Amino acid sequence: MKLPVIFLLVTLALFAAGENSNRRAPGFSIVDTHFQQHDLQDYRGKIVLVDFMKTDCPVCNQLADTFAELSSRYGDRVALLSIVTLPDNFETVDKFTAAHQAKWPILFDAGQVMMSYLQLKPTGNMNVHFPHIFVIDGAGMIRNDIDGADPRALTVGALSIEIDKLLK
Repeated sequence: MKLPVIFLLVTLALFAAGENSNRRAPGFSIVDTHFQQHDLQDYRGKIVLVDFMKTDCPVCNQLADTFAELSSRYGDRVALLSIVTLPDNFETVDKFTAAHQAKWPILFDAGQVMMSYLQLKPTGNMNVHFPHIFVIDGAGMIRNDIDGADPRALTVGALSIEIDKLLK
């Protein structure tokens, strides 16, 4: 009798975590506005939030304030990495960084990193909601996939719950 209950709970947890969760986070090594290389391997042992964003996205701009608070709250225990792709460029990212006093790296992707995280295929659905956050544990596994279509999941409280689960 206990086995069906456990199976149901595991199944529900997998669906609640997002369709791209519970797999190894794809590796990357890409640059920020200062041409500093950021390799996901350098963050092993830390919780990492990888945020795919656009500088002209209103929700992404609101999320910047959330990231600033998370950075202050968790310090070195959590790494925040925002990733942009075209049409964003050095100028748009510099303006965004200045407007939000962003202290975390904003990295440049030609699209390959985003496609690997979201498991996009040229023959399939290529719709992406911005922002899109992946919560990665210290072992490099994606533990949650948060679609920016639901702004309730992007609050300090909601993201703190995700982080606190992994810090325990």
